[in-house]
Amino acid sequence: MNLTKQVSPAWYTSEQVAEAVSPDRARELLENALRDGFDPATDPDRTGIAAGSGEMLLMPSTIGEWSGIKVATVAPDNLGKGLPRIQANYILMDAETLSTQALLEGAMLTALRTPATSAVAAKHLAPSGPCTLMVFGTGPQAWGHIEAMSEIREITEVIISARNRERVDALAAKANDFGLAARAGEAGDVANAQLVVCATSASEPLFDGSLVQPGACVIAMGSHVPESRELDGELVGRSLVVVEDIATALREAGDVIQAIAEGTLLADDLVTIANLVQGQFTRCDDRPNIFKGTGMSWQDLVVAVGVHEHFTN
Repeated sequence: MNLTKQVSPAWYTSEQVAEAVSPDRARELLENALRDGFDPATDPDRTGIAAGSGEMLLMPSTIGEWSGIKVATVAPDNLGKGLPRIQANYILMDAETLSTQALLEGAMLTALRTPATSAVAAKHLAPSGPCTLMVFGTGPQAWGHIEAMSEIREITEVIISARNRERVDALAAKANDFGLAARAGEAGDVANAQLVVCATSASEPLFDGSLVQPGACVIAMGSHVPESRELDGELVGRSLVVVEDIATALREAGDVIQAIAEGTLLADDLVTIANLVQGQFTRCDDRPNIFKGTGMSWQDLVVAVGVHEHFTN
């Protein structure tokens, strides 16, 4: 990294973030960081504090020559005001002087790094052949995951399940325009999927976990609070369960925390995504493979550096 004196930091809009780092490039950046030896267990905890009408989340990280922090806000009443529920900005600093090198629009950063992290896991956990992709949810992360999964596997069909049929049809149309065969479906269609993505704000399981076939890959990334879950304990208990970091999962991942409380899963059975990328564990053919993500600060930093280097190198 070449440090240069700046009158003011660079500012990258959401459009520039998307221009600089594609979904698949984001996956490569994250996988490279893990393969090069970064341990997510060294990442500082996410800090949440009450602020105004909602919550402020602080997510700092340092990797090598770079440090950064994402400041995100969650304001539940914003939707009624025509504003996003979640907003964020990112401050990127060089680790040597802690001088601000860039500011980035943080919502697009999150939109990139979350499905990219899931894709890192799915690359190692999903069956190698053509896959039917089942998606629960219709929001930005649902689309982001469809796009990311299509980069790592041949997707023969996308099946979308959510309460709002109009939004399901709109997402299916978007996927069709992207070149993927897509349709509306029901929760039971999970039985025919080799790759399942849960991208919802659900607090209760989305489907009957006994329907998931052995060898299938299930991605659950909808929540980072202990009270919420997208998967039932039966499914979690009979699966290989991969998380970003064990301590973080035991603190934030409701799917994991509740399965442990129910006695279907042991904390000692959890595998980390770094273990997976570094080849210490491999996917199972005789049982489902789950990746439960909560989102971590290092992921924002890795992608933010990728954006900055795209424009400065």
